[in-house]
Amino acid sequence: MLQYVVLIGVAINLAGSATYIRNTLRGRTKPNRVTYLMWGIAPLIATAAATSKGVTWAAVPVFMSGFCPLMVLLSSFANRQAFWKLGKLDYVCGAFSVLALILWVLTKQPTIAIILAIASDGLAALPTLLKAWDHPETETGISYVFSVFGAATSFAAVRNWSFAECGFVIYLIILNVCLSLSVYSRQIRMRFARH
Repeated sequence: MLQYVVLIGVAINLAGSATYIRNTLRGRTKPNRVTYLMWGIAPLIATAAATSKGVTWAAVPVFMSGFCPLMVLLSSFANRQAFWKLGKLDYVCGAFSVLALILWVLTKQPTIAIILAIASDGLAALPTLLKAWDHPETETGISYVFSVFGAATSFAAVRNWSFAECGFVIYLIILNVCLSLSVYSRQIRMRFARH
């Protein structure tokens, strides 16, 4: 029965990603390709590591958090206006993100793999987090809000409250809350300034 809650989370995640992809295809949202490439790879590695430790339904939202960014990345190639121009920080974060993934391959320890996947994903997220803060108009904030709820549904399927089952999901929730706040920060600040 609890797996149905996870499937609801998958549907929420897909809805948020579909909105982001639609806005990318229209050129309103400009994804950072380094971020979205690494966001696609790192969760898939975390999914493989978690399933190798027997995690089942709780790994589905983590898998979706890799699959959906890969779809965003592909959509960014459909419109020449639909990507963020990369700078030095993007490449540095991307390089360290790749390094974290290489270290995982060398260790082959599931727990270390999840830690390195979080590090890789976080380093990949940094350019988009900064971009969302400075240029929120280039992001689709509702997608990150949906991702918070989508990831949170995996708690319904947790069998063992272990790092292998919960670590990446907790990270995803924290990251997407931060991204949501970054995108909506100007609106939030303006509201508080009015009061």
